Amino acid sequence: MKVGEKYIIHGYKHNGKLYKTWDEAVFLGETDAYYVFGNNKTEVTKRYGKSWHTKESAVMFYFKNEWFNVIAQLKKSGIFYYCNIATPVIIDEKGKAIKFIDYDLDLRIFPDNTYKVLDKAEYEYHKRKMHYSDDLNMIINYELKELINRFNNNDDVFNSDVIKKYNDIYFNLLKNE
Repeated sequence: MKVGEKYIIHGYKHNGKLYKTWDEAVFLGETDAYYVFGNNKTEVTKRYGKSWHTKESAVMFYFKNEWFNVIAQLKKSGIFYYCNIATPVIIDEKGKAIKFIDYDLDLRIFPDNTYKVLDKAEYEYHKRKMHYSDDLNMIINYELKELINRFNNNDDVFNSDVIKKYNDIYFNLLKNE
């Protein structure tokens, strides 16, 4: 993977169906633990055809071995984080796509360092409908706790200096296109 390469994002559900796509993610770098991508005002399309554009730039961390991803949204009022409980990412080099299975539970973190777990009812519904195993349920709940612990411990992906550094890399790449 090369810095500046463009990818698309494919979010799937447990049943293997594509449920949401993002039309652009620019590769910004990687560590042993995760890949970093950026985008700005990108188009998001749901499986049923509804689409919209995000309103701000974002720095996205897709983990190689953890069951979550972290999206830092750089809004005028501060950095908001939208964290998805999802399988470790698969990077499809041939198709230039970032792929993961989303498991509904989300963690929303606000600039004042408060947070809220979202979509609990959706998770319970899909758990029943798609027959999540007990092992899968245990992994999902463990990973949500791990994600909250990382936030509380100011992990790199929740560090505003790290977010701003990658956001600067993203906009510098755009200038040089």
